[in-house]
Amino acid sequence: MIYKIWMSVVKEFLLLKRDLGGLIILFIMPLVLVIAVTLIQDSTFKAVTDSKLQILLVDKDHGSVSKTVFENLEKSKYFTVVTQIDNKPITEEIAKENVYKGKFQLAIVIPENLSSDLQEKVNQNVEKIVSNLGLTDSTTTAEPQRVIKEKEVKLYFDPAVQMSFKNAVMSSIDKMISQIETKSIYSTFQKQLGEETIDFEQKNFITFKEIIPRINNKEVRPNSVQHNVPAWTLFAIFFIVIPLSINIVKEKSQGTFVRLRTNPVSNLVVIIGKTITYSIICMIQFYMMVAVAVFLFPSIGLPSLNIEGHFVLTSVVALFSGFAAIGFGILLGTVASTQEQSAPFGATSVIILAAIGGVWVPVFAMPKIMQYIAKSSPMNWGLEAFYDVLLRNVSFVEIIPRISLLFLFFIITTSIALFYDKKKRAV
Repeated sequence: MIYKIWMSVVKEFLLLKRDLGGLIILFIMPLVLVIAVTLIQDSTFKAVTDSKLQILLVDKDHGSVSKTVFENLEKSKYFTVVTQIDNKPITEEIAKENVYKGKFQLAIVIPENLSSDLQEKVNQNVEKIVSNLGLTDSTTTAEPQRVIKEKEVKLYFDPAVQMSFKNAVMSSIDKMISQIETKSIYSTFQKQLGEETIDFEQKNFITFKEIIPRINNKEVRPNSVQHNVPAWTLFAIFFIVIPLSINIVKEKSQGTFVRLRTNPVSNLVVIIGKTITYSIICMIQFYMMVAVAVFLFPSIGLPSLNIEGHFVLTSVVALFSGFAAIGFGILLGTVASTQEQSAPFGATSVIILAAIGGVWVPVFAMPKIMQYIAKSSPMNWGLEAFYDVLLRNVSFVEIIPRISLLFLFFIITTSIALFYDKKKRAV
């Protein structure tokens, strides 16, 4: 039995050896992919956090509020304010045109009389509060107050920018304007009650602090490498579905499988041989990706993959992910009749599984219905297992449910393939 399995493994390696170009693609393509994607995402992350984004500011107010907004934006680590184009002041129409053409990502338009109207509105509110508290002369005839309409600070975004960027900028601008309003209220109260009587402390009472998880007394900050290497390693592992299914189809079309069955060799032995062979390939892929992430990435300006203390567990996750991919490939190769069926369907199905599994878009950012669908993707099980180990520092016991799902997927798909092949031969 062992000898038969061994010879089946040798046969699989001989088949792969004959397709040297496909084998090179199988190993080189994932490496190029993970390097390119990580570089792009890391550059995007640095563009947002390290470099300043040019934004257009149209000041129709020319008051204290617009001055404060300008100063706060200039002090920010993220923005550079542009108020002139070609040495000419920017109008709202010019700003709108430049942003919508993609020359700038954002334009802020501060409305007319914002400072004066804000101060008057605050004065009215403070006077009303002070009067209700009985701190003013009640015999004084109150003058009719002017109705002040709400003001809108307009934001023009490049249509191509992501929604997450819009939300972050709008939140930042809203916080800035709220602080300006609060400061105006405090200042007006001081004037009404006498500056020497009360001194309001205007520092924020509530602040936020991110607590970074620590492993071995070291802070572990997630970065683009820790997110991308597991995701695209998983994508590469599942891409073995294509050569595996094609080889099975070749065996059927060339009569190799029939000749094997004339010998005292069961279909199970053949499948075990394929499983061992392609499991080795999956692990070689995984270790190559890890080696690149650990040793090559620092030399090209990327963070190194921190795999300290996680090597064994990540290897286990990679192995069981490989089992899931192999089971899917065996099923596809068994059901497909031609290479024209197996190759396109295999590539498309892997891309779909990656898309719904969270390789490209995080699951939490998907619509609710897609979040439920994502839980049915074996890529999602593998990806979450990788994240559990690398980012959440879990133990082996805690990843058992996810790797069990991956192995169950392998058992089910392989069993279906065996049952289908048996039924087909019986006809």
